[in-house]
Amino acid sequence: MSQIVILTDSTAYLPTTYCEENNVHVAPLSVIFDGDAYREGFDISVPDFYQRIQTGSLPTTSQPNIGDLVDSFEQLPQGTDIIGITLSSGISGTYQALHTINMMVEHVQVHPIDSRISCMPQAFLVKEAVRMRDAGATALDIVARLEALKEVIRAYFVVDDLEHLQRGGRLSMTQAVVGSFLKIKPVLHFVDGKIVPFEKIRTFKRAVKRIEEMMDETIQGTGAGHVIGVIHAEDSSKAEAEIAVLQERFPDARIEMSVFGPVIGTHLGPGAIGITWYQEA
Repeated sequence: MSQIVILTDSTAYLPTTYCEENNVHVAPLSVIFDGDAYREGFDISVPDFYQRIQTGSLPTTSQPNIGDLVDSFEQLPQGTDIIGITLSSGISGTYQALHTINMMVEHVQVHPIDSRISCMPQAFLVKEAVRMRDAGATALDIVARLEALKEVIRAYFVVDDLEHLQRGGRLSMTQAVVGSFLKIKPVLHFVDGKIVPFEKIRTFKRAVKRIEEMMDETIQGTGAGHVIGVIHAEDSSKAEAEIAVLQERFPDARIEMSVFGPVIGTHLGPGAIGITWYQEA
């Protein structure tokens, strides 16, 4: 059986300890402030990033360095299968970069998986790939499972500051000004791999309640067999409060917490929160 290598990019925001213990390779994306690139998870921490954007600086972002990935892949044994789980191709070229690398490095087989999303839902796919690899599954079996799993993971996000959506081109200036005046807090989700508004709701609290209502519609009973994730933008107290609500609502669900790191935080801004869930097979 060939060796299976699991690769993801930094926007899965998996803990370093998890990646080291489970042999998950991470390709970092970067944020660029004033022409200087900082690889998330390596050159800039999550707290440092949010402190910097609070001053008004908003970076651009860039995908992993293709040359670095090629160099890494060339060191792998002949016939290695690489399961590459990337953030959505709708917001980054990372997925397409893996296809390009697959044509450049002939002695390995790259299997690019477009998560069609990012952050914790992407991490769910990585963890499933790890579980299956360690159980002896083939690369093709892992790919088939991940392609099916990504279709049933649900995820919604609420932003606290519309300025970041406006500056990122997802809202017009007029929409941002009017929305801020009316205290509109859009609930966002991914459609066709892109971040789009799901509903526009007044006040942050009501927006989060709307996500909880959707969870009630899809999670039956105590939540047994479900995995729930709560994602925060450097505001763990907000996430912990939401986890307490969800744990009371779904006492038998497994609930985890993660962060919006620099690349995704560039689009959503401080104060954002995300909730994601799926039912395990």
